[in-house]
Amino acid sequence: MVVLDEPCSRVGYAAADMNQTDTQSPSKLDGEGRREPPLPADDPAIFDLDLRGLRHHWAARADLPPISAEAMMGADRRAQALGYPELRLMEHAGTAVAAAVRALAADLERWGTGPIVILCGPGNNGGDGYVVARRLALHGANVVVAVVASDTRPKGASAVRNWDRIAQDEGITKVHVSVARDVAMFGQGIEKAAVLVDALLGTGVRGALRDPVRSAVELINRARATGVPVVAVDTPTAVDLSSGEPSDPAVLADLTVTFHRPKTGLLTKRGAAHAGPRKAGGLQQPRSAC
Repeated sequence: MVVLDEPCSRVGYAAADMNQTDTQSPSKLDGEGRREPPLPADDPAIFDLDLRGLRHHWAARADLPPISAEAMMGADRRAQALGYPELRLMEHAGTAVAAAVRALAADLERWGTGPIVILCGPGNNGGDGYVVARRLALHGANVVVAVVASDTRPKGASAVRNWDRIAQDEGITKVHVSVARDVAMFGQGIEKAAVLVDALLGTGVRGALRDPVRSAVELINRARATGVPVVAVDTPTAVDLSSGEPSDPAVLADLTVTFHRPKTGLLTKRGAAHAGPRKAGGLQQPRSAC
């Protein structure tokens, strides 16, 4: 369900057959006879790979034609109609992002230097973020989750389930930021974070952002300007996955992990500018995962 992309040569990982109905994902052959890896939640080996290794590991499906945000939502609905639960899709998505965050932090020699800070919005993008938090905590990370929403509990049954799984976890720090002033207070010392994860908003963003999400986007971009790398879940917040057009403000990410297929919006000039590559230690890191 994930593709990592860089501008010169796309490589990545996408979901295995979305028609399968059991919750396990044995590896299988793609159309060219290459063996695809299991889906991320069934593939613990991904946490031992660096970013280059992840690109190679997830390379089999990278050259699929890109799709729009609307087509992606349709694919999700079809998968659920065929018996593939939304909760399991979210587990795969969050696990893939967690592996990419760990790989990025390790490649930049930032793993263990500070907390992984995950900013979660009220919907399923935030639900993915809760999975990221749990998976990274299981691998020894110091994790801070900021719930950027008016309510402490998210919207949507699957996001709620994943919130409940971390709510009582004393190893994960949780902070509720419901207004712009809360975001400002939370942002004090944000430059000490090892990595920031943007799990605020996914597909379907229309028009100008409202607080507290708007202030959270501005905080992410300020932190990035100080050198904190940013990983976006599915899309940088406020970048349209179909057109690539950003709102103002929109998150500028260093690595974007997007799900199932390449997205048309992230391949446009403006979309790629928000999810495009960075160089670190002589290795060109992927920023867009499509």
